[in-house]
Amino acid sequence: QVQPVESGGGLVQPGGSLRLSCAASGSIFSVSWYRQAPGKQRDLVARITSGGNTNYADSVKGRFTISRDNAKSAVYLYMNSLKPEDTAIYYCKAAYWSGKLSWGQGTQVTVSS
Repeated sequence: QVQPVESGGGLVQPGGSLRLSCAASGSIFSVSWYRQAPGKQRDLVARITSGGNTNYADSVKGRFTISRDNAKSAVYLYMNSLKPEDTAIYYCKAAYWSGKLSWGQGTQVTVSS
C-alpha cells in the first residue's frame, strides 16, 4: 500500500469553502479525514466506506461532505461555511481490507480574515 497523499489546503476567510483531496490506492475498506489543531488531539472529521456509507463529526454536519471517485482513487472533503475553529492540519487515513492503516502527511487549513 502506498501512503495517502493529501492536497487542497490553504488560507480561506470565514464563510469560505475549500476542497481537500486524498489520493489513496489499493484494496481499501474506508478512507477517513481527521484534523488536529495546535495543542489538541487528532479527531475524526468524516469517513466513507467502500460501500459508500458516510459519517461525520457533529461539528461539521451540514457543512462538510465526503465523497469518492473510484476511477481516480481519490476521496474528497468539501468544506463549506468554514469557521476559524476549523483551522487545523487535516490528515487522510486509509484502512485496508488487510487490516493495515496508512496515514498521509497532512495538509494545513487556516480559516482567518
